[in-house]
Amino acid sequence: MSDEILNNYVEEDEIDFRELFFVLRRKWWLLITCAIAGAAIALAYTLFLIQPIYTSSSMIYIFSKSTTITSAIDLQIGEQLTVDFEILGKSRPVIEKVISDLELDTTYEDLLETVTVENPKDSRIIKITIENTDPQLACDIANCLADNLAARVAEVIDTDKPSSVESAVPAIIPSSPSKSKNTALGGILGLLLAAAIVLIQYYSDMSIKDEDDVRKYLGMSTLASIPFEKSICAERDGKKSKGHKKRRK
Repeated sequence: MSDEILNNYVEEDEIDFRELFFVLRRKWWLLITCAIAGAAIALAYTLFLIQPIYTSSSMIYIFSKSTTITSAIDLQIGEQLTVDFEILGKSRPVIEKVISDLELDTTYEDLLETVTVENPKDSRIIKITIENTDPQLACDIANCLADNLAARVAEVIDTDKPSSVESAVPAIIPSSPSKSKNTALGGILGLLLAAAIVLIQYYSDMSIKDEDDVRKYLGMSTLASIPFEKSICAERDGKKSKGHKKRRK
């Protein structure tokens, strides 16, 4: 007997994915509504509550005009210089010089968070990227930082000032946030939330509705089932209402 009860518990704990599919399919309208609502809320939040961020980039060449690449040693030196450029680009003297030149109302730590200095793969170029809510200010900071970095490199390494490859220009389209990405995430979250609510309600309902529930929850078999006819109940209710009316008369 105990083994039979244990088997019933095991069967009850097993997840029937086909059953879950049909449960969710019966509530398809709720799932779609919540997905659309989630997408609309995410889009509205992105458009009206999140401040757009603009990105501008400038590039400089790590070698000066007097530097020649004639051997493997020169190439190795160039690889070492790229690391030096990346470190110098985020150094306090360079960042604070940018703040002073542009008269920015910020600190070294705050401006540093918006600065990215990187070396594109297989190149001798240093790319400086700035993120800011003002596209023109992002452009000005990127160009000023590139100029100050080149001057600082010439001072530290005692060589000619590296050449500029490309100056930054004001961005027209914000780099973040992404409206399509946030809208899609909002729709997915709305869909998942609706699915969770439907499944919680389904598994919280312990009432017995058919012979499968009798077997599942009570571990018993049914001998017969009597169909429920709504028309009979409606006819009976109608007779009762007529009877009450006659009594009132």
